[in-house]
Amino acid sequence: MKAKIHPTWYPEAKVTCACGNTFTIGAAVPEIQVEVCSACHPFYTGQMKFVDTAGRVDAFRARQKSAKKKVLSKAKRRALKKAKKLQEEMAKPESLKDLQKSLKNKKNLLN
Repeated sequence: MKAKIHPTWYPEAKVTCACGNTFTIGAAVPEIQVEVCSACHPFYTGQMKFVDTAGRVDAFRARQKSAKKKVLSKAKRRALKKAKKLQEEMAKPESLKDLQKSLKNKKNLLN
């Protein structure tokens, strides 16, 4: 084994659960904080318990709402595309002199 590449091993690492239960295990960190342990997990206790589902559901609904706000109807998308196309056409130079002027202005802006 190579020397000085392995993390420090703590054979008596303290694990603290949100329910207040504490126990020790071997780990690479001295203290660990968890939300659910075997003393309060529904699988082991047999009790129905929802773990942070309200926060997750609220976050999901908020993301859905913001996504719906961003959705545009087909007519609006067409109108935006048409406006963008018109704007690009108006920005095109009409003559060679206009083209040279615009290139000269861009060079001046870059310098």
